[in-house]
Amino acid sequence: MPIMLTKLAELIGADPGELPEIEITGIQGIKEAQRGEISFLTNRRYLPHLAECRASAVIVPRDRVATEGGPTRLEVENPQVALINVMHLFHPDGRRPGQGIHPSATVSPAAEIGEAVSIEAGAVVEAGARIGDRAIIRSGAYVGEGARIGHDTLVYPNAVIRERVEIGDRVVVHAGAVIGADGFGFAQNGRVQEKIPQVGRVLIGDDVEIGANSTIDRATLGETIIGSGSKIDNLVQIGHNVKMGKNTIVCAQVGISGSATLGDNVLIGGQAGIIGHVRIGDGAMVAARSAVTRSIPDGVCVLGAPARPHREGKRTLAWIARLPKIAARLRAVERRLDSAQQAS
Repeated sequence: MPIMLTKLAELIGADPGELPEIEITGIQGIKEAQRGEISFLTNRRYLPHLAECRASAVIVPRDRVATEGGPTRLEVENPQVALINVMHLFHPDGRRPGQGIHPSATVSPAAEIGEAVSIEAGAVVEAGARIGDRAIIRSGAYVGEGARIGHDTLVYPNAVIRERVEIGDRVVVHAGAVIGADGFGFAQNGRVQEKIPQVGRVLIGDDVEIGANSTIDRATLGETIIGSGSKIDNLVQIGHNVKMGKNTIVCAQVGISGSATLGDNVLIGGQAGIIGHVRIGDGAMVAARSAVTRSIPDGVCVLGAPARPHREGKRTLAWIARLPKIAARLRAVERRLDSAQQAS
């Protein structure tokens, strides 16, 4: 539905004073937006495009955009939060299907199903499972025996929630994710690798998002824990008995080995690897493609393989980049020494 610019400004906390009476019909990126649409500036790299932007208005950070020209500015404290609100306005959540259980779904009579639940075609809910109110189980998803799915949780197609896994409220599990697979544990018995039984659980807090084809292994004993508010990207592997704190971000293709502990508000960059039994402190940051081989204190940023404090890691990478020139100079010195020896 179209909305007047002054009304939109009020909704996102921008000053509506002296704004033109323009009808806004949609939202687009700063390079694609046209008249009648609103755009946004959340990354300063796009600042050069602001003057040429064709949108009727642009959401910008308050007191931090100095360029002249371009569309009407809506200044806000946090452009990303404002952007989320505008996107919800023009793209309301269309994920909720009709309520009820599809005839082709397989739901055990011994499962406990809450109110206003949607279970789609081909989904399976085993005995003893509990599905919270307004939860959505999409086509082909599997909910194992004794698993618990919280209120308002969304499980996308072909996701697997294994037995006795507990998932909190308002969680999103994307397609192909597997929660509660066996941890990777074997003991060598002669020439045979003998499987260690994986009899623990996985506990997922509230407001967690788990990306497509990510895997979270059940504990050998006890629990693998993902704290409330944490967000896990696609293709992430989390090993058995990992303890992840609240509001932690894990980017794509990260591997976290068994029994590692991550604090609150940790940020793990893409393709990073973390060995088992280490602790990453609250607020720590691990740069992309780093290899964490020892514990990291609270608030420390590390990078490299093996991971080092950020400043040290940058110096190490700089020296590595210089190695070809250093090698060439060394070869030249060796040739001069050889020549001097032959002349003497």
